[in-house]
Amino acid sequence: MALDFTAIDFETANGFRGSPCSVGLSKVRGGVVVEEASWRMRPPENHDHFEYHNTRIHGIRAQDVADAPRFGELFPEIGAFIGGDILAAHNAAFDLGVIRSGLEVSGLPGPAYEYVCTVMLSRRCYSLVSNSLPYAAQEAGVPLINHHDAAEDARACAGILVDIARRNNANSIAELYLSLGLALPKQQGFRPGETFSKQTIAALASVGAVRDGAPAGRPGVGIGDGVLGRAWNNWPEEGSNPVPNPAAEPGHPLFGQTVVFTGELAIARPEAKQRAAEMGARPESRVTGRTTVLVVGDGFVAGDLRNGRLTGKAKRVLELHSRGQQIEVLSEGEFLQMVGGS
Repeated sequence: MALDFTAIDFETANGFRGSPCSVGLSKVRGGVVVEEASWRMRPPENHDHFEYHNTRIHGIRAQDVADAPRFGELFPEIGAFIGGDILAAHNAAFDLGVIRSGLEVSGLPGPAYEYVCTVMLSRRCYSLVSNSLPYAAQEAGVPLINHHDAAEDARACAGILVDIARRNNANSIAELYLSLGLALPKQQGFRPGETFSKQTIAALASVGAVRDGAPAGRPGVGIGDGVLGRAWNNWPEEGSNPVPNPAAEPGHPLFGQTVVFTGELAIARPEAKQRAAEMGARPESRVTGRTTVLVVGDGFVAGDLRNGRLTGKAKRVLELHSRGQQIEVLSEGEFLQMVGGS
């Protein structure tokens, strides 16, 4: 098997993608993990506050990385480990976005990367009620004890991709994508001073740190007080259902999906629907035979599928899934990672 790639996973200090505090990497050659690396780091300057929610998930605090190099200082080592490999990540839009946003606010150039999203492949090749990393790893027969440890999550991602390739009798990433009728996506390179990515602009604009697509302060700053405010307020109304963006990226994990929201979200539901539509999804207001994705608020995590802490819509989804409907449950956090929110 000539299945060669590097799997990557980031943990972030706060809701902004450009705040990496930990990274794990697993290099695969011939379908076997041959080398691993992991680092903790300080996020870029002025983006380095640690939010309670993030620390509660991964356990990393500001004092744990106080003496570590910043992301921009460490990235040459990270980039050297990746080399020219295709990158694999579980929800690649998030992890590739971390690289881009982290380098953008550090005032550094970014290389181009071809990449594989194992969430997308899991949807194609497994039949799971949730394609979150623990469920996909279990289906692939990959151990995952300490979820949100970046090194272990990267290793699990690698195992999922190897399993999916095996199930499709593919000896390389190219063969796998050809067999599935997919085109391998690519994140383009960029240079300092170019227009920021949409994710970075949206995050900085939420606190008035961007004007006309550029940071309001000097390069590498952007947020004056170092604290990302919440960009949206609660709004319990269901709102209208916007039409899908016809120019959305077909490789995005929400593209072509029919999405329903349930439970209390930390963002306004109309805003959540608009963000889903921007990615090419079709938002709807109730679970039907067309539904393919349900986003659950109320602090839901994938493990709640097993303990019964579910809304009526979520129970309906489980019922439909048991009848063979291809439908998936996402937490609000997973959804926000996909759409670039905080």
